[in-house]
Amino acid sequence: MSLTYKAAGVDIGRADDALARVRERLRKTRRPEVIGDIGQFGGLFASPGADTVLVATTDGVGTKLEVARLLDRHEVVGTDLVHHCINDAMAMGAEPLFFLDYFSTSHLEPAVFARVVGAMADACARHRVALLGGETAEMPGMYAPGTYDLAGFLVGAVARDRVLGPERVREGDALIGIPSTGLHTNGYTLARTILARAAASETRSFEDLLGEARRDLDDRTIGDALLAPHRAYLDEFRALRDRARVHAIAHLTGGGWEGNLPRALPDGLGAEIDRGAWDVPRLFTLLAELGRVAIADAFDTWNMGIGLVVAIDADDRDNALAAIPDAYALGRVVTHTFGRRVRFV
Repeated sequence: MSLTYKAAGVDIGRADDALARVRERLRKTRRPEVIGDIGQFGGLFASPGADTVLVATTDGVGTKLEVARLLDRHEVVGTDLVHHCINDAMAMGAEPLFFLDYFSTSHLEPAVFARVVGAMADACARHRVALLGGETAEMPGMYAPGTYDLAGFLVGAVARDRVLGPERVREGDALIGIPSTGLHTNGYTLARTILARAAASETRSFEDLLGEARRDLDDRTIGDALLAPHRAYLDEFRALRDRARVHAIAHLTGGGWEGNLPRALPDGLGAEIDRGAWDVPRLFTLLAELGRVAIADAFDTWNMGIGLVVAIDADDRDNALAAIPDAYALGRVVTHTFGRRVRFV
């Protein structure tokens, strides 16, 4: 008996159906620089000019995907993917231009695909990012039934003389923190392990625990708290850029504070952070309590309530705080000689 690609588990028709469900939402992301249409072998985007530097970023959503799958909340991970990539490019001073995605699964479910990629398109449209194209892959045997993986790729642009980075930072610079909306897209493997063990100790299912509303989480369920979207900071960055001399930005993602803030600092300098400048949101302390996670390990895994740290000229601190009402004055850049480069006082 002859065998077909469809009989082997890959149905091209499903991919066409899935893309048709979001085509109109994709068109809403179009910018004047886009040349051609989605569906070609590559996306075309007009060059921004010789004095402009392109900034390219790529990332995924991690095991937050599993929480979204269990709770049937697929839209949030599409939004997260775009926001994470926007923030990474922005950390270099870049305005986002265009985005591409990769969606891979064992068996494509067009309705789920439309929810995920549609949310990506909506997030791109909100921030004037062209969703230039993407790839959808069915790979039977590579993924468990009902699961999928995502990757995002974003290109932004910044004037060559406005690129942000460690070389701009000086001792005495002020450090401003902008709150996160939760775990964002990092540290979910630890969070899921903690909650799975907590559920097992109470002879409950993991899904039951995720659905528990808690007064200490403002009556949200644990699942709702875990699935809060990854905040995009583009509007705050634009406001800050107009009011302060921004030197560098650290997007607190995988690796927490010590894994990210030093990336925005030159050799020989560290960060002195006032631990009392903000209240760590309850979700983080709840996870740490349930998992008996040491405070140092928590800060090395999660953002602990601060999603972005910005190094600015010390004289501009008050202007920066006025420009972003929910920002915190976290501390300052100091001389560093040895050991950890982020010191909490």
